[in-house]
Amino acid sequence: MKTRFDAHSGGAGWGGIYRTGAVTAFILVVIPLIQLALFVVAPPPLEGGAAEWFAVFQDNAIRGLLGFELLLVAYSLLSVVLSLALFEALRPWAKSLSALFLASSMVGAALFVTARPAFEMLYLGREYAAATTEAQRAVLLGAGEAMVAAFHGTAFQFSYILGSVTSILIGAAMLRGGGFSRTTAYLRLGSGLFDLGIFIPGIGLYISIVSVLLLMAFHVLAGITLLKIPSTASEPNPAAAV
Repeated sequence: MKTRFDAHSGGAGWGGIYRTGAVTAFILVVIPLIQLALFVVAPPPLEGGAAEWFAVFQDNAIRGLLGFELLLVAYSLLSVVLSLALFEALRPWAKSLSALFLASSMVGAALFVTARPAFEMLYLGREYAAATTEAQRAVLLGAGEAMVAAFHGTAFQFSYILGSVTSILIGAAMLRGGGFSRTTAYLRLGSGLFDLGIFIPGIGLYISIVSVLLLMAFHVLAGITLLKIPSTASEPNPAAAV
């Protein structure tokens, strides 16, 4: 039985990116679970200052790196791989939407990486522990506070908002066609809308958890769908593609 993907797969050269995207989608389901488990087992000082973070890094460098969300940096970079696969799969049916999705995904990932200077904090923590004068410690503590500010600052906030934007763009693109189910599209749209709940005082954290669950379900369905794309096919030229 033919599927809508039989009409387009970007040519033989794209078979690899679809399979890679599928595997990446499944990995993106696992990483948040690992990060959540780490937060429960060894909660980092998310609201603490540089001194608290330096203490964590000095106690256990790996725990410090993971607490500073190094795994989520990997998550953001891997998400670009998935975005490339989704862009190519959806391009013939929603050219503009899929292009905007890819661009916002890449910018959002770059912003998030900027906002998580984990190795810089590791270096500063080691230098702080080795400092021999109060003046040295004060300088290093100030540098550490700048890293903590970046952790909560503008780059992170914009990356979070762009995450919602990318969800809406890709969800809308999927609703235009390309072989992805409407359930897959609505899961991503829902995750994007619930993402914004983090800014609601009091209940924001719980709303964002719903967003993560919806996104995990989306990644499972998107990965399964990408595996179904044939490795060779002719490309359509839909007049309605925008």
